[in-house]
Amino acid sequence: MGKKMRVILEALMLLFFMGGGEAVEIYKDPSQLIHRRIKDLMGKMSLAEKIGQMTQLDRTAATPEIMKEFSIGSLLSGGGSVPRLQATPEEWIEMVNGFQNGSLSSRLGIPMIYGIDAVHGHNNVYKATIFPHNVGLGATRDPKLVQRIGAATALEVRATGINYAFAPCIAVCRDPRWGRCYESYSEDPRIVIAMTTLITGLQGHNPINSMPFVGGKNKVAACAKHFVGDGGTKDGVNENNTVIDWHGLRNIHMPAYYHSVIKGVSTVMVSYSSWNGNKMHANRRLITGLLKNYLKFKGFVISDWQGIDRITSPPHANYTYSVQAGIHAGIDMIMVPFNHTEFIDTLTKLVESKVIPMRRINDAVRRILRVKFLMGLFDNPLADYTFVHHLGSQVHRDLAREAVRKSMVLLKNGETADPPLLPLPKKAGRILVAGTHADNLGYQCGGWTITWQGLAGNNLTQGTTILSAISSAVDPSTDLVYKENPDLAFVKSGNFSYAVVVVGEHPYAETDGDNSNLTIPEPGPATITNVCGGVKCVVVVVSGRPLLIQPYLRSIHALVAAWLPGSEGQGVTDVLFGDYGFTGKLPRTWFKTVDQLPMNFDDPHYDPLFPIGFGLTTSPAAGR
Repeated sequence: MGKKMRVILEALMLLFFMGGGEAVEIYKDPSQLIHRRIKDLMGKMSLAEKIGQMTQLDRTAATPEIMKEFSIGSLLSGGGSVPRLQATPEEWIEMVNGFQNGSLSSRLGIPMIYGIDAVHGHNNVYKATIFPHNVGLGATRDPKLVQRIGAATALEVRATGINYAFAPCIAVCRDPRWGRCYESYSEDPRIVIAMTTLITGLQGHNPINSMPFVGGKNKVAACAKHFVGDGGTKDGVNENNTVIDWHGLRNIHMPAYYHSVIKGVSTVMVSYSSWNGNKMHANRRLITGLLKNYLKFKGFVISDWQGIDRITSPPHANYTYSVQAGIHAGIDMIMVPFNHTEFIDTLTKLVESKVIPMRRINDAVRRILRVKFLMGLFDNPLADYTFVHHLGSQVHRDLAREAVRKSMVLLKNGETADPPLLPLPKKAGRILVAGTHADNLGYQCGGWTITWQGLAGNNLTQGTTILSAISSAVDPSTDLVYKENPDLAFVKSGNFSYAVVVVGEHPYAETDGDNSNLTIPEPGPATITNVCGGVKCVVVVVSGRPLLIQPYLRSIHALVAAWLPGSEGQGVTDVLFGDYGFTGKLPRTWFKTVDQLPMNFDDPHYDPLFPIGFGLTTSPAAGR
C-alpha cells in the first residue's frame, strides 16, 4: 500500500472512531457553522420527524415517551398549566428536563423548545415577580426600563428551566373595549415600536440585524405577537375582523414587526383575527409574502392556541382544510395543543398526496432548527439550577416597583383654585382607605397571573397590596382605617384628614374581557360617591384600560390611573406620598363616553376627556 493511501485511510479511521467508535455527525459538532449543521440534520430526518418538529403540545398532553416517539418539536404551558399548584423552580426544572430527556432519546436526539406566556414577568409561576402589564409600561415612555424588565423576565423564566417566552405582544389597541387592550403598549404605533426593546432584554443584543438571536443561557427566545392587526378589530371584539386598507395596516399595525425583525426576534405568532374578512392564520400574502419574503424574517412562525382550527367556523369543522390552509400560508409550528396524532396524520397525508409540497415542510423545519441551534439547545439542552435564585428576587421586585411608579398617570390634582392634594402627607391624624382594589393582590395583577384569567384575593402569589404599601408608607402615628365600601355617614363622622379610594376592573383575559360599556364595576361608583362626598379623596383606578370616570370627576379631588401594576404595590405609594414625583403619560386616549369609541389620537374629530400623552407631574416631597 502506498504511503499516500495509508495516510488517507488513517485519517478516515480517526474520523470514524472519534466519539466512541462512530463518525462525528456534523449537526452535533458545535464547531461547525450553523447552516452546515442544519443541512446535515435535515438530510437525516424522515418526513415523520420533520412533521414532529412542526408540532407543539401543551405539557398536559405530552409524556417523555410521546416526545421520543414522535420527535415533538415543542411544548408549552398554557395559562395556569403548571407541574402543581405553587410549584417550586426546582419542580419546574425537573418537569422540563424530564420531557427534554424524552426528546434527546429519540433517534436523532433533537431537543425540544419549551414556551410559556411570560407576558408581565414569569406570571404563571408562584412567587415570580409580576411586572405591570404592557399598558402601564407604555405610560412610562421608558424603553430602557422595558429592556431591563425583559432581561429580568428572561432570568426568571430560565430559573424554571424554560427557554422560550411568548412575548412581547406588540398589538396596537385601537379600541379599549377589546379584552386584550392591557396587553398593548399604546394606540400609537410609535410608542409600541419604542417598547420592542423588550425583545433585546429577553434575547440579548443582536450583533447581526434581522437574524434570530439568543445571547446565552441567561436569555430566552422571544415571540412578537399577534401578526397582524389584532388590536384593530371592529368594535374591539376579540378575534374579530380588522377592517382597514393596506395603507392603514402598514402604518398602524405593521411597524412594530419591522423593528422586531431587525432586533432579531426569534419567532412570530399569528393572530386569531381576520384582515378584511380573511383569516390571518390562512393569509399567505402577509405571512409568507410580507413577513418572510419582504421583511426577510428568518425565525419561525407559530400559530396561536388551536389557531388553525379557527380558520373554519365553527372551529375544527374541516381540520384537513385548516391544516392545509395554515401550512400553505407559511405557519411553521402549530400550537396543536392536545391531539398530536390528528395533526401529524393529517399533515402527513397532505404531503404524501402532494397537496403540501415538501419544500414547504423543509422551509418550516429549517427555520425551527435554525432557532434551536442559535439558542444553543443542541449543545446545552438540559436546564440546571444556576438561575433559581433569580425567581422573585429583591432586585427584580425593586425593578418592578420602579416600573409601577413610573407608570402612574396623574389625571387630576385639585381644582384650579385649590391647592393640589398630592403628594399626600405621611403624617396625618386619621386617614381612610377604601375600595375593592385596595387590599386585593389578584385584582392589581389582573389577567394572565398564575392562571389564564387571573384570580382574586391575596393568596395567589407573593406581593404587596396597595393597602399594605400605604400602611408601610405613612407615619406610625397616623391612624389608618380600612373599610372596603363605607357609607356616607361613616365617612362624615370619621374625622378623616383625607381618603384613598382604590377601585377598578376585575381580572380577565382575551374574550372574557371584551366590554361594550367600560363602567367601573360596582360597588366602585358607590364607594367613590360616598367617600369623596364626605372627605377630600384621591381615587386610584386599577384597570387594563380607560374606564367611564367623567360622571364622578367633579367630586374627585385627585385622580390616578394605576393600570394593572402587578405584585409591587409600593410603587403606587411611592408617588402618592411624594417619595418620587408623578411622571407617567397616558399611553392611550381617555374617552368621555363609550359612544365616542373607537377614538384615537390621530382621528380628525378628537374630543377626549384626557388626550393621549396627558399626565400631570409633581415634585418629590420626601419627609411629608
